[in-house]
Amino acid sequence: MAQIGVQPFTLTDVKLKVDADNYEKHVSQVEFQPQGGVTTWKGLTPDAAFSFAQTPTWQLVLAVAQDWTTPDSLSRYLFDNQGKTVSATFTPVNGGPDIAADIIITAPNIGGAVDAVAASTVTLGVIGKPTIAAAAGGSGS
Repeated sequence: MAQIGVQPFTLTDVKLKVDADNYEKHVSQVEFQPQGGVTTWKGLTPDAAFSFAQTPTWQLVLAVAQDWTTPDSLSRYLFDNQGKTVSATFTPVNGGPDIAADIIITAPNIGGAVDAVAASTVTLGVIGKPTIAAAAGGSGS
């Protein structure tokens, strides 16, 4: 069996494009999350346990710095475009593969706690599942 190498990374130099604009300066979290996975059923005997694979649904979670002053900020964009479906591209590592999906816009929270940066975590729907492109300079296989 082959020994497979690994290249862990930290999210420190990412790209986030929503529709036509880049918003990486507006977020501190970008995370595609699958929902679902396995359904199980158990009967009343030890050999009556069954598991079935589900087709997961996906969501995109963003932690957004609220900015209601800048007309084209991400928080304003999300607020103004609630319910629209647009394309999004996330590049977690500079020079690495792009992860793309069509997302359903949800408005962020407004406001927050005293003496804290006003931020909002928003969960956006994903149509289908994200696609992962080949890394720059990769073999594409």
